Amino acid sequence: MMKAVMLMFDSLNKHMLSAYGCQSTITPNFERLRKRSLKFDNFYVGSMPCMPARRELHTGRYNFLHRSWGPIEPFDESMPEILKKQGIHTHLVTDHKHYWRDGGATYHSRFSTYEFIRGQEGDNWKGVVNKPIVLYESGETEENKQRKIASRTQHLINQQYMQDEKDHPLVKTINHGIEFIETNQDADNWFLQLECFDPHEPFYVPEKYLQMYGLSNQDFDGWPPYYLVTEDESRQKVIRGFYQALVTMVDEYVGQVLDVFDKYNLWQDTMLIVNTDHGFLLGEHEWWGKNIMPLYNEIANTPFFIYHPEITSVNESRKMLAQSIDIPATLLDYFNAPIPPNMQGKSLISGLENDSPIREYALFGYHGCQINITDGEFVYMRSPVVQGTEGLNDYTLMPTRINRRFTPKELQGTQLHEGFDFTQGCAVLKIPATSVMTTDSDRFGHRLYNVKLDPQQISPIVEFETECRLLENIRLMMIANDAPLELFARYGLSKNDAVNMEQIALEHQYIGAAATALDSYELAQDVKYGVMSLLQYIDTRKLGDIREKLLNQLNKSLSQEQLIAFIIDNFPTENHNELMYRVALEMRLK
Repeated sequence: MMKAVMLMFDSLNKHMLSAYGCQSTITPNFERLRKRSLKFDNFYVGSMPCMPARRELHTGRYNFLHRSWGPIEPFDESMPEILKKQGIHTHLVTDHKHYWRDGGATYHSRFSTYEFIRGQEGDNWKGVVNKPIVLYESGETEENKQRKIASRTQHLINQQYMQDEKDHPLVKTINHGIEFIETNQDADNWFLQLECFDPHEPFYVPEKYLQMYGLSNQDFDGWPPYYLVTEDESRQKVIRGFYQALVTMVDEYVGQVLDVFDKYNLWQDTMLIVNTDHGFLLGEHEWWGKNIMPLYNEIANTPFFIYHPEITSVNESRKMLAQSIDIPATLLDYFNAPIPPNMQGKSLISGLENDSPIREYALFGYHGCQINITDGEFVYMRSPVVQGTEGLNDYTLMPTRINRRFTPKELQGTQLHEGFDFTQGCAVLKIPATSVMTTDSDRFGHRLYNVKLDPQQISPIVEFETECRLLENIRLMMIANDAPLELFARYGLSKNDAVNMEQIALEHQYIGAAATALDSYELAQDVKYGVMSLLQYIDTRKLGDIREKLLNQLNKSLSQEQLIAFIIDNFPTENHNELMYRVALEMRLK
């Protein structure tokens, strides 16, 4: 008999689990899981964030090289659909609300059957006309602000219908998954994807779990800022505490799934995978959340557990490098189903017993932002060498975003592209990218970390040979994935010419010159970052008069407050929020 369960969570930071050494979060069932399975230490994301990661779980290919957030494409070969065609019943149980929004609406229908649990993170679930008032201020675009206000308003409405723990979407999701297991535990050939939205924000947690962390009656709405840490330590502790309380709730229901495995002795014939799409920053590197900042390991290096009924090893760690695109190949291999030639993920099964490697490198990133690579020892972050989104495109036949269709304005300039080696002869739409995240994503620069010696990524290092090797393998992996030609130029690469040491040395000379351009001024380091960012903005828009005024101000030294005042005094009002947000990022950048 062959059965498999993939128990998946969203935004699970492995550093908050006792199975990975955390002493401050109460997670006894993750510890119990560790003892019954193999725990991976070098498991990485691929494409970020939520739905790009889920496309990879279907296709076993990187999403982020060709497009941003979107649905399954007509030409995509889907793992659960392949299993379904092989006579394996595939069932999805989830409260992940992105599956029923415009940007994810084709994933669930690849399964034989599926169940949705409503109510998470602003899901348009309960209809109340007289809505609560939500105030939300930020330097984001008006579209983003209104989307967040709408989500927070709907969440306040939804939570009125989930006051008891039994009504919480996490509980309902796990219970429906257990119902499927109990109904079919004697049957053969099925795969259950039991997918929970928690511990994704908002951190909506029943009181009993908050009490475990002394958080009763704390004034926190559950929404951590996707921003730099500006709160005092006591407030940071509250935000982290709510996340930890929610992880403890998650742990409680992991235990219930393990109880069902014990009750029916599913360990005899059922594979179990427990995973997440990505992690979450909880104040590390002075950031909250994901999406904006570099892909530090708190986001990119994720928890992963696997139990295989035919492999005797359990309660062991695996050092082999793996990532999300390897999961569909593993499941297809387990069920003896054909693995499509275009699936670039590798089955983990051959390496499980002896911890033998299945891949040398893992590529990961957001569309158009830093492109990252790891070999398990080093992580190299490669920024675009150009500013903005000019020359960057979405390649798709499904032009939708996270929660809406592309607008007519966004579709202006669309061309028909001949397609790629994985589009099965289909031409695709080539649409100029307008993602907010990719705007000015060059600001973080290139970074190299030795994550074995510096697992917290505190100190970037300079090793020309290592950087050259990793950058060359970024280039080779882009070629292997048939990345769009213009993407090579975006990252300072040539599709036809290998990276060499001279290029690395020249880049470091240029970066060094840029970093020291303001050394003659009496500026604090944080203000220097802010000034460099503002100068970059000024230079790209050829605002020579404002540049001269700013440099004159620098001769008198400059504080953070004075730099903000300079923006207010010298730029149009409609640019103030954007510029202050941009400069604030740099002045707190670590």
